[in-house]
Amino acid sequence: MKNHNEIKILKNRSIIKFEGEDFLGEIGIDGRIFKALTLARISVGVISQQAIENGISILVHENDSENAVNCLINEFEEERKSGKVSQIYSINNVSVLGFVAEDFNKILAELGRNNVFPLLLNQNASEKRVNIVVTSSQDEKTRNIIESEIFKKPKTVHLAIIGHGNVGKTLIDQVLESAEEIRRRKKIDLKVVAVANSRKIAFNKKGFDAQWNDEVQGAENPSDINELIKFSKDNQLENLIVVDNTASKDFVKNYQALAENGFDLVSSNKIFNTLPIEEYRRLRYTLSKNNRRYLYETNVGAGLPLIDTIKLLHLSGENITRIKGVFSGSLSYIFNNFSVRNDKFSTIIKEAMEKGFTEPDPREDLSGNDVARKLLILARELDLINEFNDINIQNLIPENLLSVDKNEFISRLEELDEEYQNIKDNQEKDHVLRYVGDLHGDLQQEKGLLDVKLVSVPATSALGQLKGSDSIFEIYTESYGENPIVIMGAGAGAQVTARGVFGDILRVSETK
Repeated sequence: MKNHNEIKILKNRSIIKFEGEDFLGEIGIDGRIFKALTLARISVGVISQQAIENGISILVHENDSENAVNCLINEFEEERKSGKVSQIYSINNVSVLGFVAEDFNKILAELGRNNVFPLLLNQNASEKRVNIVVTSSQDEKTRNIIESEIFKKPKTVHLAIIGHGNVGKTLIDQVLESAEEIRRRKKIDLKVVAVANSRKIAFNKKGFDAQWNDEVQGAENPSDINELIKFSKDNQLENLIVVDNTASKDFVKNYQALAENGFDLVSSNKIFNTLPIEEYRRLRYTLSKNNRRYLYETNVGAGLPLIDTIKLLHLSGENITRIKGVFSGSLSYIFNNFSVRNDKFSTIIKEAMEKGFTEPDPREDLSGNDVARKLLILARELDLINEFNDINIQNLIPENLLSVDKNEFISRLEELDEEYQNIKDNQEKDHVLRYVGDLHGDLQQEKGLLDVKLVSVPATSALGQLKGSDSIFEIYTESYGENPIVIMGAGAGAQVTARGVFGDILRVSETK
């Protein structure tokens, strides 16, 4: 190459594979191959021996591939009859990329992370010159990765945002608003190239702009994960991240296929991490095998650094003995306000809904299932094998309202007022109500004890002093004794959750 700042790419090539046992070491094999192809007026690009495969690979233009195979079959007819040459065949639709690199191993690692595995590799160590052969369906992606590594260009990270409700919409806006600053400061070029809801998915290879919602409304592609995988392959997109902002039980079934097809995962959806332990472990195995990452810091505590803290403590060998706290920002808001105000319970629930603190159907919060999922997620971070049905959950919804539809439930919220007013009035003096998750028992065993319930606590206690929609988590460890590590802060809201998801996106991007 004339210019070290150039990545030369040759398309429309074919590899002729020449395989045989106890034959490759014979003198003159390369010369016979070269002479036979030259006489047939076939130009040879590269001749490469692979001792492991007992083979020789020859690069030719794809227009010559059929002639090259026939030519070599004729040339080595005797060796084929004797079994010294087992087969001669072509691999078509490949491209050659030539470049100079100081550290090719790092480039090779980046290619592998993006599911690009060279078919041929030829290095000149003294000149640091490298030629690699990849399938034509991956050549542009390969060039982008190499350019990013060699020339320190901003690394392009392609985002697929699944779900554009409160959190998803806020996240997209945050990404678009911060993109230029992130490109300048972190050398990462974030592009939202796919946005999906439950019905359809919109694509934009160049990346959506502020009018993204108009493109989603006009999209015609069905919301099918195979459409997303096909789009990423057809457009040779590197550094792929799927962001799940749904609460969908169905979408999490796609995590396995996404990891197998080169996507890292970022999720605010708690469903997957609370599936049966075998499914939970199977995804972890797939992630490890495919060198993929899965971050879900917002599964518990919205934007608070809780899961990371517990992971670090556990990995460092710290014996965590208990985790207790108010896990739900929505229930925190409801009971923090109900405990000190004279308003009815139903009034405060409606207020929480209007502020966007609850799920669209507030029974998801009031049932205790949301807190239970969060508690189970933390238990599994400690390698406990608890299942969801191990959790003792106090459901706050009267039995007669469990099965009605969402709108009817909301219209009948006043039916909860009398019961909860009685609970409030019958507390000890200077006590307040809190809905608490508690992981306890011998956490060195296979399973812990998990309780989710409404409790009355002194107003002066750490739990009792909680304000607004804040969450609080007390992490008890062997080293810290009776003095827990306390993490407290905003536990609900689209802005907070979206910012936490954004943080996970950047963490994945920086390690790609």
